[in-house]
Amino acid sequence: MGELIKIVDSLEDKISKLLHKLEVLNKANLELEKELKNIKSSQENASKTVSEWEEKYNSLKLANSMLGSNTNKTEAKLKINTLIRELDHCIAQLSE
Repeated sequence: MGELIKIVDSLEDKISKLLHKLEVLNKANLELEKELKNIKSSQENASKTVSEWEEKYNSLKLANSMLGSNTNKTEAKLKINTLIRELDHCIAQLSE
């Protein structure tokens, strides 16, 4: 009977330790989830910023080529031709 009490006490002690570990791990998990959300938010903001800067760079590159820069003249001509085609298409649709 004494051994049975020792076994039960040992089991209670182990269960108590496991429950404490579970609680600690749950808290750590919540902290990691918060950190992950913050990192994802920062990454999204960085991606948006990069996209905005890429758009600004492309606009500046196109503006420079239109101002007479020789480096991107063909690209500017292609962009102008594309815009003209789009305008012609819109005018054709309006006249129908």
